[in-house]
Amino acid sequence: MNTFYILSTIWVVIAIGTFIYLFFESAPYGRHIKKGWGLNIPTRVGWIVMESPCVILMITYGLIVRDQLQTVHQVFLLIWLSHYIHRTFIYPFVIEITNPKMPISIAASAFFFNIINVSIQAFGIFYYTEYSDVWLSSSTFIFGLSFFLLGMYINIKSDYIMIALKKSKGDGYHIPNSFLYKYLSAPNYFGEIIEWIGWAILTWSISGVVFLIWVIANLFPRALAHHKWYKSKFENYPKNRKAIIPGII
Repeated sequence: MNTFYILSTIWVVIAIGTFIYLFFESAPYGRHIKKGWGLNIPTRVGWIVMESPCVILMITYGLIVRDQLQTVHQVFLLIWLSHYIHRTFIYPFVIEITNPKMPISIAASAFFFNIINVSIQAFGIFYYTEYSDVWLSSSTFIFGLSFFLLGMYINIKSDYIMIALKKSKGDGYHIPNSFLYKYLSAPNYFGEIIEWIGWAILTWSISGVVFLIWVIANLFPRALAHHKWYKSKFENYPKNRKAIIPGII
């Protein structure tokens, strides 16, 4: 148990370092892709490979201790998979990819990140956190699940607005103006942060908080980079639109 907390603490320190680094260097994929990051691979292949531990490894961890899992653990697993099955095996095939290649170094680093993150989630929630028999009817779980579902809705709807925009207007990048795009440059990231706030609440675990810290560390600076990119590419970009927090930043 002490080893788990020590490793989780180290992982949080790395997240803080990553958060600072990403203000100076955007991860080179999507609209921020650039040369100098090694060999490239097809973006769809890279996406599936790097996200696959979130499905395959999490299910594996659950199967290893299936006889000891409570109903609440099984529900957590289903909630987790509801996000990652879509993210890993559906989203890559419906998105219109502007940059068909991505650096293999980015896919590899995300793959290993997910191995560590999934391990922390599984060990912390399946093995080290105990829940009462009535946890699934508790106000904490219901509130957290509501947050998770709200964030997931915002995240997926925002992504599919961009998909529809590319299908209607063609390849390249366009200015979206519907839903939360009226207020934010990256409502998909805003939704994902809400989603994992919900996960931290509904699991009420150190693991959930650790992942939330990493989500913010990755997505907050990337949202700011997106916002800056939009303003540099489009002269008519709405001046009142914020990056990731409505009305604030």
